[in-house]
Amino acid sequence: MNKLPIAKRAQILAMLTEGASMRSVSRLADVSINTVSKLLVEAGKFCAGYHDANVRNVKAKRVQVDEIWSFTAAKNKNVGAMKNPVAGAGDTWTWTAIEADTKIIISHFVGGRDGECAKWFIDDMASRIANRIQLTSDGHKAYLEAVEGAFGADVDYAMLNKIYGASPESAKGRYSPADCIGIKKDRIEGDPDMKHVSTSYAERANLTMRMHNRRFTRLTNAFSKKFENHAHMVAIYAVWYNFLRIHKTLRVTPAMAAGLSETVMDWANIVEAMDADAPAQKRGPYKKTAAEISN
Repeated sequence: MNKLPIAKRAQILAMLTEGASMRSVSRLADVSINTVSKLLVEAGKFCAGYHDANVRNVKAKRVQVDEIWSFTAAKNKNVGAMKNPVAGAGDTWTWTAIEADTKIIISHFVGGRDGECAKWFIDDMASRIANRIQLTSDGHKAYLEAVEGAFGADVDYAMLNKIYGASPESAKGRYSPADCIGIKKDRIEGDPDMKHVSTSYAERANLTMRMHNRRFTRLTNAFSKKFENHAHMVAIYAVWYNFLRIHKTLRVTPAMAAGLSETVMDWANIVEAMDADAPAQKRGPYKKTAAEISN
């Protein structure tokens, strides 16, 4: 089976995590869009497994969780009018958990914004942490039951609720959130240090995710057309963010800061690991053609 050279595949993955769309990547790398799509799926599956295997026993102190909105195929209000409905169409939420000191993405989950998805996300996050943590979330009520089920009393948990003012008349009907006029910090479980109750790092990490993934860019046609591909791209991004990208303030990668890696990796390392992990493709038995048989 023909494969692109390692350097070419590394180039494609690097461009995808620098905010380029799939079609622009196909033009810049001089490959077909099908090639980019196939590599996205292969790398997404590998990166999900890589994160699952390597982001374990994280020694965390202060963890912040948040959700970032996007949509697949169409926004919720337009799903009913789709001519060709696709599975997973509508609002798509990406849940992330980041450690405040090392900036590592401990867990990520793509789904809805309901209680079941909150439970999946918090359970996964809890399974990757080695010690008691201080946890901060926004005021989304789905976190309450999810955190209770995952940690019980073994967590110092607080919610940060933002208080918004009334939207001005000029902003109504447009994407322009109301001004935040205050915050309210609520202790939910344990004894959280209230001066560290914040979601600022999680929100800043979500900004980085939006800037480095073209499918998150608002008011374009680069949104995800398939739910699975959205999840694949988030998995690729998480590996890039944790293991490849040097954090400006840390001067090392988040994985190095968390003690999960000793060196800065690059996309060539990931592609080589993908090849080593892929099952051997054996050629089937040779079959004679009709012409050869008649001869």
